[in-house]
Order: sequence, then C-alpha cells, then structure tokens
Amino acid sequence: FNGPSRPRPYYAKHPPFKTRELPKPTKTWPYMLAAGLFCTSLGYLFMKHVTNQEMLSSSVFRSIVRSVKEDPELREHLGEAIRPQAEWWLNGDPSVTGHINQLAGNIDVSFRIRGSKGVFSCSGTLYFTSIRKEKGVPFTIIRFKVICDDGAVVHVNASPV
Repeated sequence: FNGPSRPRPYYAKHPPFKTRELPKPTKTWPYMLAAGLFCTSLGYLFMKHVTNQEMLSSSVFRSIVRSVKEDPELREHLGEAIRPQAEWWLNGDPSVTGHINQLAGNIDVSFRIRGSKGVFSCSGTLYFTSIRKEKGVPFTIIRFKVICDDGAVVHVNASPV
C-alpha cells in the first residue's frame, strides 16, 4: 500500500453501448388503434345504457306502461300480467329504442312487452309516437299500437300523455 492503485478500464465488465446493436423500435400504432376503438365502443355502450335508463325512469314511459296494462283488448291477446320484457344484457331492464324529447314536442319509443297468456308467454312490440304542435297544447298521439308475435295488431286506447 505504498502507492496509488493502477487505473483500470471503466467498462471492463460491461462493454460500451457502441459495440452492440440498438433494438428496433416496435410499431405502436396498432396498439393505439385497438385502445382507441375499445375506448370508443365502451363510451358508446355507456351512453346507450344511460339513455335507456333515462327513458325507463321518465314519466312518459310509466304512463305508457300503465295504459298498456289497463287496455282490455290487449289483455285478451297477451293475458293479465303485461309488463315490459326484460333483457339479460341490460341486467333485467327492458330495452327502449327511440327518443323522448318533451321540450321539442316529440316522443317516439318502442319496446318489447310480454304477457302471461298461454303455456309460453305471449309477447309483442309496442310502438308509441306522439307530437305537440306548439307550446301549451297537449300532445297528440299519432301511433299507439302493439304488434304481437303472432301477427295481431292491437291499437291501444289512451288519453294524451
């Protein structure tokens, strides 16, 4: 230990990076495209679910279901226990298509209903369309009918919504 230590090369154990090849960069655009499509479809499904829940909780939907349950001609075709048909992919809620826009004065919805008549439950599709020509005037029902799966068309009688 009478003098300084002998200098050694710094990269003795690990060679410098100049001697080895750099890895080729991977293409990231396919992953970004897949992530973008996934996020877009997830957002679409979320908005579809939210608007369906909004229509299910509206007073218009409840009024339509009440009118359908009270209609005697529809009870003859579908049975006593008339209710909206539940969908498994909506966690037991019915699927309502169309739109409810009371401020603009137009309502156009359709959904499946089910009854209790027969061995197998009878079902059909309900169509409801109503417009309001101007503010302060009650809605005019244009279409309020049920097309049963057996082909029968039942026009539901109801007062304006």
